[in-house]
Amino acid sequence: MKNLKVVLVAFALVVSGVMSASTVPGKDKRSVSAEIGELLKSPSFKIKQDIKAEVTFTLNKDKEIVVLSVDTKDEKIVDFIKARLNYKKVSGVLPLGYDEYIVPVRLKKE
Repeated sequence: MKNLKVVLVAFALVVSGVMSASTVPGKDKRSVSAEIGELLKSPSFKIKQDIKAEVTFTLNKDKEIVVLSVDTKDEKIVDFIKARLNYKKVSGVLPLGYDEYIVPVRLKKE
């Protein structure tokens, strides 16, 4: 009986912890990937073909994006993505417990 009580208390603590982590009252529920999409809109150059890239980034203590790497062959795209994203503040919600995030990016042909 004593073990059952301990298990129930532990279960209640886990459930309450998960529930409080998944709901952030008063915060913008928009995802960071949506914010990244907004930041990468309207490049100043013409895109001749669809370009795909994977952006690996982390957030600093001020919730600013720090681009760690951009996985694409075109150096112009790497420079564009880094210039648009590095040290831009985000307010969106990210999953907890990760140090690095990977976001796929696709720039469409104009």
